[in-house]
Amino acid sequence: MAQQIQGTRLLLISNSTLHGGGYLDHAEREIRQALGAIKRVLFVPFALHDRDEYAAQARKRFEVMGYALDSIHEATDAKTAVAMVDNAEAVFIGGGNTFRLLDQLYRLDLLDTIRGRVAEGMLYMGSSAGAVVAAPTIKTTNDMPIVQPPSFNSLGLIPFQINAHYQDPDPNSTHMGETREARLKQFLEDNDTPVVGLREGCMIHVDGAVHSLRGRTSARIFRRGLDPIELEPGTTLDFSCKR
Repeated sequence: MAQQIQGTRLLLISNSTLHGGGYLDHAEREIRQALGAIKRVLFVPFALHDRDEYAAQARKRFEVMGYALDSIHEATDAKTAVAMVDNAEAVFIGGGNTFRLLDQLYRLDLLDTIRGRVAEGMLYMGSSAGAVVAAPTIKTTNDMPIVQPPSFNSLGLIPFQINAHYQDPDPNSTHMGETREARLKQFLEDNDTPVVGLREGCMIHVDGAVHSLRGRTSARIFRRGLDPIELEPGTTLDFSCKR
């Protein structure tokens, strides 16, 4: 299990868009609170194929909130990309396909750089796939492995796994495949690391060793050998995410 970095500042958002609203509308208050006096954000659009369009969408939204945005995909080479992270006060990693995202982070040798900057106090924000890669591995993502990264190991900024867009079993469904809950229990048959199922509208704010649940919906906590439990917004995950 990953060890919590002291001084870590994170905002991990289950989804970028909530039904009935626009891009990041439901998370604007938490994003503003997390950024504080920071005025410029480094965006990582690697989870989607059309990075120009994704960066334009993110730039427009952050500018509406009063923040400037640079996109790391505009770096001309890996060395420049690393330098952009080194100089950033805050990074926002967007959602999409988690395997594609992690593969590109490996290709540009950015994992250690991001970890180091977070340890130094850089704010890390991520939605969907961007939240998933903050965990020790991406083994609890919902995505198809459309590319093969060198490893499933990811940033390890938190000591638990994340399942974004968590969906509860539908008692009226005629679908006979595994539910999300069943798949996460399968993960725990072979792994010890707890999993936080973040429903849409839910997010985690991390300040040092304190993990606070934020947003409009509750989270479901899965631990090996124990029944899943529910946590409501406003509570902390620290005791629930330890064996």
